Amino acid sequence: MKNIDILCVGEVLVDFIGHQTGVLINNTRDYHRYLGGSPANVAMNSARLGLKSAMVATVGDDGFGEYIFKRLEEVGVNTTHIATIKNEPTSVIFVSKTDSTPDFIPFRKADYYIQENQISTALLSQTNIYHTTCFALSKNPAQTTILKKAEAAFNLGCKLSIDVNYAKKLWHSQEEALKVIKSYCKFNPLVKISEDDMLRLFEQKLAHDAIFDFFHSQGVEIVCLTLGSNGVKLSQKGKDVIQLPAIKIDVVQDATGAGDAFWSGFLFAYIKEKPIEKCLEVALQLAALKLQNVGRLPDNINILSELL
Repeated sequence: MKNIDILCVGEVLVDFIGHQTGVLINNTRDYHRYLGGSPANVAMNSARLGLKSAMVATVGDDGFGEYIFKRLEEVGVNTTHIATIKNEPTSVIFVSKTDSTPDFIPFRKADYYIQENQISTALLSQTNIYHTTCFALSKNPAQTTILKKAEAAFNLGCKLSIDVNYAKKLWHSQEEALKVIKSYCKFNPLVKISEDDMLRLFEQKLAHDAIFDFFHSQGVEIVCLTLGSNGVKLSQKGKDVIQLPAIKIDVVQDATGAGDAFWSGFLFAYIKEKPIEKCLEVALQLAALKLQNVGRLPDNINILSELL
């Protein structure tokens, strides 16, 4: 038995989400503060589902950093491997409130200062799933650290995972992003992508089969493509594509973090060794729950663990 179900490596941030619905940042008057960052969301959701999750990240030595530690520890996330640095403030992102992909402005400072000494061999040897994001891989030293430790994790028998949440404004170039993504995909991670991510990454609308073929050709066995209100498609190399519809929701309150909720549900069921289709069902249920709530998931997400 391993001590850590999911090791989430990457950005932990303070999100300021707009209070006015359906307007861009230029017309947003008020913001509410939430803990954010895709890996942090997955770590928190996983802990609240009863998994043992740990976070590797970096924050500033400031009030926002203290807030992050407090919020993560409240739900039982292991924060031992989060570094605090004095020379940079905690990263902050302003996000529009929307029922689709939100507009955002990042103020990135401490989050990408993830160093190799934060991820020991002993830590990786106790880890079941090593998870990161395209966001986290977009800047050094985090990029170098995450790739090097991904290889070490793979060699120690960890299952890797990545959310390819590509955003052009975070990278020097599309070419660099593709090179880094390919480097990570060599280790056969579980890949979570969205149609929006793929449109941004490839700068053209590709057929779903072409997207799946790209990742399979890089060594990835399982690719999960989320389609918003149209549900999800999952491709396993050499098998038929599985497609499931989204759970119908009357009013979408906030789409921020819905993809993280989806992937948290998927990884939760995957760790519990459920069939792939069951993993997708749990993922869709958690995403539907998130879409009906602003900011964090409600406290009753532990009911999902009973669905297995």
